[in-house]
Amino acid sequence: MGNRSVAEKMGVKPGWTAHFVHAPDGVPESMGLPDLRMVPLRGEIDYLHLFVVTQDQMRAEFPRLVPHVAPQGKLWLSWPKGRGLGSDLTLPKVIEIGYDCGLVESTCLSVDPTWSGLRFTRPKEGTRYRNSFGTLPGQR
Repeated sequence: MGNRSVAEKMGVKPGWTAHFVHAPDGVPESMGLPDLRMVPLRGEIDYLHLFVVTQDQMRAEFPRLVPHVAPQGKLWLSWPKGRGLGSDLTLPKVIEIGYDCGLVESTCLSVDPTWSGLRFTRPKEGTRYRNSFGTLPGQR
């Protein structure tokens, strides 16, 4: 059980529809992904994964993906650890931007030695989310 792949830790299931944005060369291949159906950015998608380096890049790209997250889908956001690659992103900033876009965070993990990953999902109806880093629109 201790040798689970990154994809298993992420909860990615075989046969899911998937869409990657700005994935660095070799990173998806290193994650141990199951067989996925890679699809264009249309309709609802089970697993989206966005890689960004800056807050500006996340603010520009993340909202484009939100409407495509299937009801039970996951949008993973990856950014360089420890402000690597000149990044200005930190976990609190990633959470804040995600909440501003109407999604809530759950699992955070290491994708590889360079990249962190944080899972975002749609909020559950009727649940109030409190987070010291962000507030959902309408729950302020």
